[in-house]
Amino acid sequence: MTRQGMPSVCEKADLLIINGLVVTSQASFEAAIAITDGKIVAFGDVSTLPQAKEILDVAGLAILPGAIDVHVHFRDPGYTHKEDWESGTAAAAFGGVTTVFDMPNTIPTVATPDVLAQKHEIAASKAHVDYGLYAVLGEESIDHIDGLIETGIIGFKCYMGNTFGRIPSPSTGAMLELFERIAPTGMRISLHAETNSIMERRETRLRAAGKNAPLDHLASRPAVVAIEAVERAATLAEWTGARIHILHISSKDELRPLAEAKARGVEVTGETCPHYLMLSTDDYEHSRGRIRVNPPVREPDNQEPIWAALDSGVIDMIATDHAPHTAEEKDRPVIWDVDCGFPGVETQMPLMLTAVAEGRITLNHYVRLSSEAPAKAFGLYPRKGALLPGSDADLAIVDLKSRWEIDDNALHSRSKASPWHGREVRGRVIHTIVRGRFVLREGSLQPATRGTGRSVHDIQQMPPPRPRNADKTLAAVTRNAGT
Repeated sequence: MTRQGMPSVCEKADLLIINGLVVTSQASFEAAIAITDGKIVAFGDVSTLPQAKEILDVAGLAILPGAIDVHVHFRDPGYTHKEDWESGTAAAAFGGVTTVFDMPNTIPTVATPDVLAQKHEIAASKAHVDYGLYAVLGEESIDHIDGLIETGIIGFKCYMGNTFGRIPSPSTGAMLELFERIAPTGMRISLHAETNSIMERRETRLRAAGKNAPLDHLASRPAVVAIEAVERAATLAEWTGARIHILHISSKDELRPLAEAKARGVEVTGETCPHYLMLSTDDYEHSRGRIRVNPPVREPDNQEPIWAALDSGVIDMIATDHAPHTAEEKDRPVIWDVDCGFPGVETQMPLMLTAVAEGRITLNHYVRLSSEAPAKAFGLYPRKGALLPGSDADLAIVDLKSRWEIDDNALHSRSKASPWHGREVRGRVIHTIVRGRFVLREGSLQPATRGTGRSVHDIQQMPPPRPRNADKTLAAVTRNAGT
């Protein structure tokens, strides 16, 4: 029990949550939590805490730090028929997600400060939960890096392979220069680590051969595309001192270069998604185009090594790659015409809590993967990702015993097409609280929270940068050219 950070005894807290099971990355214990001005001020036995304006009794429920999903596509602006900031963050709230990081492949691509500022305005007007925005890292943004950071980003996204939006993949030479430019800033570069030239060549040949079935998408992107891309990105990061994050790890094969890079001291983190842990090629016939995603869902023998990598820390966190499309865009007969991706921000927590119930991971480890590790990797801890005095009161209050079935038609995303339809899960989010404000209460979205989400870039505090080989950067060796 603690009284650290408590208001004075004559001062009332805004909210007192009682009788819940508090779950951190280290322990689970029964305690009450006092919240004032959007922050946790104390937790402990209710008799030691201040009186409150409101008391919420959560007997029988677990109190988790809200999940931080570092990988979503809310499609706004440009593709709002698929999703927008209001529907995407509503889905996040139903999934116990209190902070999201949105990718830059919208229309226009987030490559300049002006476009970024416009996207901030859109998000601020609609978001129910807190958010960070990525900027693209490529030839189109190289001259805008400082301005993008000043305008407010959570990190940069580099597309090494093609995906929705067809953002050009930089050459290795351009990647090296980009890494050289980012390393001194300390910002993290998130990478879609698939080698574009291999995939483009194979897809062209498969199309020409009339190969149009769902499994042909997997054939176009064998695991070697990830192995090569992770190795290349890790080498460039090691040389420059840039911080990198490997997105959506899908295969056992890319774990080797990831682990080796970590062992060499490369500042690299990695994520995987529920679909790589729980779906496989065995699900293609049933799900058809709805399972198409980049990287693809792979053979069953990839699942156990990825689970093991989560356990060992080779993979640092869980994300979703929430990538919504309409049912019509997912149900086309030719796999190459199917848009890649599906919704996930609402289903991640129940899917992973089901794994907890099945004994695959512990509840404490899940908290580390879904909240603490993302916050630490992106410089938000302990303001986010923790249940500590002084932390933002971002909470997911969950009924761990609830059993229910995922129904695509009941998802709160605009997308109603996923490979999870009909799957039984354990764990239902009852309340989602963001900075002390109920966004989801008793399973109902609170409409007044539209537009209350805030950007987290102004609270981000990355560790000091550690650039390397600064005297050998392209800028350094060309600085005095022609003099």
